[in-house]
Amino acid sequence: MIKNTIQVFFLILILSACSNRNKKNDASLRDFEFAPVKGIRYEEVKRRFSNGLSFNEQGFMQKPSWIIEVVSEDTMSAWSPQKQRMQNFYLQYDHGNVYNFAEEFFKVKHISKDSLVFQRVQVDGKVIADDIRSDVNMTFYAQSYIKNKLKTTAEILQRPTKADTIYIEKRAAEVNRTDTTAFAATEPVQFLPKSKIVKVEKFSSVDKLQKRTSAYDYIFPRYRIEINRAYKDFAYECLALVDYTGTLKILSVNGVLPEAAEPKKRMMQGVADIYIRNLFDVAPGTTLGIPHNSEITVMIVGKAIKKP
Repeated sequence: MIKNTIQVFFLILILSACSNRNKKNDASLRDFEFAPVKGIRYEEVKRRFSNGLSFNEQGFMQKPSWIIEVVSEDTMSAWSPQKQRMQNFYLQYDHGNVYNFAEEFFKVKHISKDSLVFQRVQVDGKVIADDIRSDVNMTFYAQSYIKNKLKTTAEILQRPTKADTIYIEKRAAEVNRTDTTAFAATEPVQFLPKSKIVKVEKFSSVDKLQKRTSAYDYIFPRYRIEINRAYKDFAYECLALVDYTGTLKILSVNGVLPEAAEPKKRMMQGVADIYIRNLFDVAPGTTLGIPHNSEITVMIVGKAIKKP
């Protein structure tokens, strides 16, 4: 009896494996086929979270940007901004309705000659992550559909919606009530020098190897401010909140001993109040043109006048 049960179990495993291999090799056995839309060029017109918005609470904005074309059942062509041309990628069927191309995983939700809908997913160890990284829906329209039926352009369709604006207005009102809450501004804080004794540099965090996209530059904005003729030499990296009026509040000073944390924080707040407030025009971060509190990391360097 036990021997028969084991044999049946292994038979089921073998049949399951064969079925899976057939699906990978025979596109007609899958839920979707790409052959019917071969040669149609699509532009991404919407990228939304499952709630229909382009933004999350932290201020991250989904920006539609992909241009793709099915070359064959196992090849997808995508526009490369770096190379300024379409580039072919192997379109690998993974499992279910999940495919991989251009180093990304997508779950196919809809295919037609007018449109495609993909869910961009994060796959860890062949398991789809059940978090915000997989909560991204991408809608593509065929270029001919945009031009001939909708009588518009992809650029117009890609614009944030009224619902996005209402959401950002609400979030801005929430965080602007206090000087302790914030969210990332898609147009980060600007420090505009009013004197030649100060200068500012904004760093880029984009790193393709570590998969840091351009979004890192506004989600984690980093600056270096140099002040000549300071009262003494100093250099501290600070986490700060810049409120919707452009006022800078030091939240913490990095790299100092716990017992020195509060004194250094007070010291750097004094530097911000005296030097930064008077020597810079500080433009607050904005999203969709709406000013709101946002956090930044800033290295503040003071250089004292050298005595002869």
